Amino acid sequence: MAEIDETVAVWTTEDGIPTRLVWRATRYRVSDTPTVWADVCRWWRPFGENRYGIGALPREIGGWRFQATDDEGRAHVFDVKHDDDRRTWRLVRIFD
Repeated sequence: MAEIDETVAVWTTEDGIPTRLVWRATRYRVSDTPTVWADVCRWWRPFGENRYGIGALPREIGGWRFQATDDEGRAHVFDVKHDDDRRTWRLVRIFD
């Protein structure tokens, strides 16, 4: 696993599910079912270190994990996250 912080182009369905991405000038098509990973809601983060006995921290979609394959047949598993403030997608991890 490599930690990465790069801007990537991501295409999604109308429901926001990734279908393909371009990373380092290579086009990848999603070749499995993308999985949502949850993150603590941004408005709750100042309280994230506190531990409460009841309930759980509010969660929101943190990003997506999916396998994608290029035209040569090379596949990677990508973790991508949408940056709402910049209106861009960020590649945060890649698994070979």
